[in-house]
Order: sequence, then structure tokens, then C-alpha cells
Amino acid sequence: MRAPLNKSIGSPNHSYTILELKAPYFDPNWHFHPHYQLFIVLEGSGTRFIGDNIAHFEAGDMVFLGPDVPHLWRNDDLYFSENSQGTHGIVIYFTEEFLGKDFFEKHEMAKLKKLLYNSRSGLEIFGNTRQQLITMMQRLIELQGFEGILALLEILHTLSVSNEYHTITSIGYSNPYKLSETERMRKVHEYVLANYRSSLSLEEVASLAGMAPAAFCRYFKTRTNKTFSDFVSELRIGYACKLLMSDQYNITQICYESGFNTLSNFNKQFKEIIGQTPRQYKSAYTKPFSQNSK
Repeated sequence: MRAPLNKSIGSPNHSYTILELKAPYFDPNWHFHPHYQLFIVLEGSGTRFIGDNIAHFEAGDMVFLGPDVPHLWRNDDLYFSENSQGTHGIVIYFTEEFLGKDFFEKHEMAKLKKLLYNSRSGLEIFGNTRQQLITMMQRLIELQGFEGILALLEILHTLSVSNEYHTITSIGYSNPYKLSETERMRKVHEYVLANYRSSLSLEEVASLAGMAPAAFCRYFKTRTNKTFSDFVSELRIGYACKLLMSDQYNITQICYESGFNTLSNFNKQFKEIIGQTPRQYKSAYTKPFSQNSK
């Protein structure tokens, strides 16, 4: 994972930017920017990092992010191989002043203003709203000029009157990163992402950050709103959830494949993070499919 850089987007002469992304993998840079961002994954899977949240993503993942929320969609390893089937997504960027400095301060814009405020915690969109927005985003790609601005406002209005979304980051989260210290965190994140399925040494990770283990643990929690061990456990459990959705491994195999040393610790960590045992999770995922096949 790259450093959370302050990304430069679009042209100052345009009110918004919409991009159709087609590449072997999504942008591997962990970054933030002063723009609002609406993003839909049409093809691709992997691990999604937004603020202090870690989650699995696949086709259909849609989020709306406010300014300066660090984020990254890190594709699964197979997307970085020569046999990658490629990814596909659509992203819209705009600033709060894209229609003028005080546009969203008007009384008629109250719902939109509330939406923009809520987006600073990151919003995951689902249900019928997501399906509507996919169609509208695909249409916006073909539009230009004033028609494009009207279509974007229609997208924002649809989202502002919906309740089919939930916040992503924890309550009170704010971006704690400074550009002067991102190289340190980049090294830590890249190392953990490459090694979380095997044994990780706290001493080795701390040395990458140029710190003693105790100082690193305090630093990491301040920057991520979670302990380093919790961060690693969430990555491992997220990977385990993906494996549980297939029939490739049994639960014991998934335990060790995900980086856990004992089955009892795996079950304990899984229950604490997901709220179910691995067996219950797998059963809940496969049951709807078995019922539909009858």
C-alpha cells in the first residue's frame, strides 16, 4: 500500500470529473484528496481500506466519501498477475464549491448539505438506491456541459432522500495523517499487507517505522484508532470471510491459511469481530443459495 498522498484530481475549469476505470487493478496508492467521491466497483475484488475501517469488497461495492478521508481498494493478488481479468469501476469527483461558494447553504439544499456532512464518515450504499445510482452514473459518462451538472444533482438528490446507506468509519474519526509522516506508515502498511497471512513480528514492523515496539504501538493507535494487533486480526478475519464463502478449504485449513496459529484463537477472534462463529458465518452465507436451488 502506498502513502496516503494528497491526490490531485481533475481540472479547475470543470465542475466535476467522472472517470470510467478499466485496468488490471485499481489505484494501488493509499491516498486522500479535497474532493467528494462516489465510486462503484463493477468488476474486481479485494480488501477495502477507508479511514479506520477494513472490509472485503467485490462487484457492487459502492461508497460515497467526503473530503480528506484516506482510502484504498487493494485488489486480491490474482489481479496483479499476468492472468488478471481486470477491474472495472466508475468514479465521480467534485468539490463542495462546484456550483459556487454558498450553493449548499441555501434552504432548499438542506438535505444535500446533510448528505455531504454525513459523507465525511464514509457512506456504503446498498439496495435499490445502489441500483438506481449505477444506472445514473453510467448515463452521466455520456453527458457533458449543463446536462451533466443536472444529472449529477439528480444523483446527489437520489442519495440525499434515501436511507439505504450506513456509515463506514467509527464515530468521531478524522484523518490524522500528515504528509510529512506518510512514508513511515506506507512501509508499515505494505509490509503488513504482504505478510499478514504468515507470522508477523512486532519488533520487525516497529523497526520499519524507526521506533521501539512500545512507542510504535502508541503511534499506530493514535493514527488508526485501533491497536496494531486489532489491525492485523481484522485483515486476517476479512481474508477468512472470503475463504469461507467458497468450498475450497475447511474451517481448520482456513484458520491457518489466514495466519492464525490455533483454531481456538481463530474462532475467538472471528466471533469478536464478526459476531458469529466461522461455521455460523459459512452457514448463513450458503443457506440462501441452497434454498433458492430447491
